[in-house]
Amino acid sequence: MMASDEITGGSLLMDCLISLGGAKAFGVPGESYLAVLDAMYERQDKFNLMVCRHEGGAAYMAEAWGKLTGTPGLCFVTRGPGATNASIGIHTAMQNSTPMIVFVGQVGRGMKGREAFQEIDYSHYFGKVAKLVVEIDCPDRIPEIISRAWTTALSGRPGPVVVALPEDMLTARSSAKPCLPVIIPAPDISLFQRDQLDHFLSGAKRPIVLYGGSGWTADAARQLESFAGNNRVPLVAAFRFHDICDNFHPSYVGDAGVGMLGYIKVLFDQADLIIAINVRFGECTTDGYSLFDCPNMRAKLVHSHPSDDEIGKIYAPDLSLQATPNAMAAVLSDVQLEDDAGRSNWVQAAKTAYDASYSVKAQPGNLDMGDVLAHIRDVIPDDAIVTNGAGNFAIWPNKFLKFGPKGRLLAPQSGAMGYGVPAAIAAKAYDQSRFVLCFAGDGDFQMNCNELGSAMQEGLPLIILIVNNGTYGTIRMHQERDYPERVSGTDLVNPDFVKLAEAYGFYGERVEKTEDFFGAFKRACSSKSGAILDLVVATEAITPRQNINDLRSLSK
Repeated sequence: MMASDEITGGSLLMDCLISLGGAKAFGVPGESYLAVLDAMYERQDKFNLMVCRHEGGAAYMAEAWGKLTGTPGLCFVTRGPGATNASIGIHTAMQNSTPMIVFVGQVGRGMKGREAFQEIDYSHYFGKVAKLVVEIDCPDRIPEIISRAWTTALSGRPGPVVVALPEDMLTARSSAKPCLPVIIPAPDISLFQRDQLDHFLSGAKRPIVLYGGSGWTADAARQLESFAGNNRVPLVAAFRFHDICDNFHPSYVGDAGVGMLGYIKVLFDQADLIIAINVRFGECTTDGYSLFDCPNMRAKLVHSHPSDDEIGKIYAPDLSLQATPNAMAAVLSDVQLEDDAGRSNWVQAAKTAYDASYSVKAQPGNLDMGDVLAHIRDVIPDDAIVTNGAGNFAIWPNKFLKFGPKGRLLAPQSGAMGYGVPAAIAAKAYDQSRFVLCFAGDGDFQMNCNELGSAMQEGLPLIILIVNNGTYGTIRMHQERDYPERVSGTDLVNPDFVKLAEAYGFYGERVEKTEDFFGAFKRACSSKSGAILDLVVATEAITPRQNINDLRSLSK
């Protein structure tokens, strides 16, 4: 006889998530976790599942949600194909250092090891792509493992966790109580380490701060800006972390990322102290690991990170600080260096170079993206959320937009195509009052344009700009460089994007001339159902070779 206080594993799972603060998830339904879907039905007033069209899109949305909220983005997918489809979002969350939990249906416990229908050993499949991969075999252990998953996703370097749910475990009953909210460890800086940091700072003539990663609070960002402003220290954002500090701040001088501008390279070369806060020194931030000598930089290196696994992984620090970015910013906010005219002039020269980088030369063709971005900078709200996927088109939002203290950028560190559209949908779901703008290439857009159905179903009116050049642009650029005049596998024949927009209930318009963009963008912003603008930038006047030269000119 069942005890009166027993509930299914699916119900217990949902009660644990709600207790931890989970209120929204993204997913595609599957028969392997029907008991969880049923438990969601009973908790509709506390928990919402956004139904997506593809598990890859769902995982991208969960990643974007985690980045926006600082809490684990939740994703539910079915076993086998559902899990493998979601793997791109898991990899993106890992490289973005974004907290995320992916719940995957699994075959029944009695069928494991027989290559049952859609069976996968998730610990082997996801391996080191996720921070933790765990399977719950007993419903009584659901509170323990969900608490661990939530803690793991947020601790140290935040990242994705995969939790496998055997379908018969979800229907089994348990009298276990839901877990309680967790306390995430926040490593701090000791008094002795503060003295060491002061010693390095006081001895530096040209210190520079390189920052990035997740887990920042708005207060910490303002504290870092205060330190930099008071002491005339340049701030450089790591690849696609433009939105942490105010880009209009006098000490913000640009980003270290793809298409790294020459003055940024010079700035690091001239620095005698590099304070790296919460960065993992990825390939893009280090210009293919050519920006710094390895393992010992010419400049002194202070590297702070909440995870000891990241400190010394590539570059050996002269001072290692295991601390959250918020703790590091708080300590720096109390530092006052001696005035130094040379340092002030150094920062001002870098800021001048940063501001000058927004003056791009006229682009070939009838639609000039330089003019397009200049207009967008002037008209979008200060708290706009901008998203993009991967491709040469991403150079435009990443190099030619500025993010104030309220603006946000959602973009993949992993260089994953198809990210921008799902991320924009998640952003609009996060705050429907915010202006959400997605930049997508024509190839990039088509990897997840089916998620427009999710936006339509939820009534989320975002704006998408498709930079349409009729090719897989990044690959074509490399192809023209290494195998000139031998085009293979990179041309695209595209559908009518305007009709596609209309099919999903969006306003659609094709723009072929610069002067036509301004009115089109105003109409797009006025659309209550969302809008897609097809920006045709490919003409006979714009060859891939010219595109390469234009991109290179931006890096000088």
